[in-house]
Amino acid sequence: MFTYKIDDNTELKMLDLRDAEHVFGLTIQSKETLKEWLPFIDYTKTVADTQGFIQSTMKQFGENNGFQAGIWYDGKMAGVIGFHKIDWNNKSTSIGYWLGNDYVGLGLMTKSVEAFVNYALIDLKLNRVEIRAAVENKKSRAIPERLGFTEEGRVRQAEWLYDHYVDHVVYGMLAGDWINRKK
Repeated sequence: MFTYKIDDNTELKMLDLRDAEHVFGLTIQSKETLKEWLPFIDYTKTVADTQGFIQSTMKQFGENNGFQAGIWYDGKMAGVIGFHKIDWNNKSTSIGYWLGNDYVGLGLMTKSVEAFVNYALIDLKLNRVEIRAAVENKKSRAIPERLGFTEEGRVRQAEWLYDHYVDHVVYGMLAGDWINRKK
């Protein structure tokens, strides 16, 4: 099971069914903010819905196709980060993430994404990590920008959000660039 200690207050831990109530509670508490960019929030109505999500992530892990982790801050669930899937043939993956309202602005997501990128490019020996965010989702876009990802382009009408399409900005990081970025 994946566990990664970021600092004295923050750790990442692969989700399991014991986390369902924590994830569900955080989702509901932050629903109005999260639903602007994450349409699945409207389909999360019960703890059982969250249990179903976690079961699918456990299956994902069992198939060696990535995993989802809880971001824990001071012993409380602060958010979720995960690999969408891993393309082992092309040695690439993409990362998705969200934080509860009370945890925005603490640097937790930047540290969490950095840990996931390290894991993907160094431990798993992948070559590429991608992050996509809606053009107008400035908070989400700030994470790859802060970490030195390259803005590679825009995918037009990439996602349906309730009543309209949004374009995505695509950010990429290559293993060689990641390893050499601090030199």
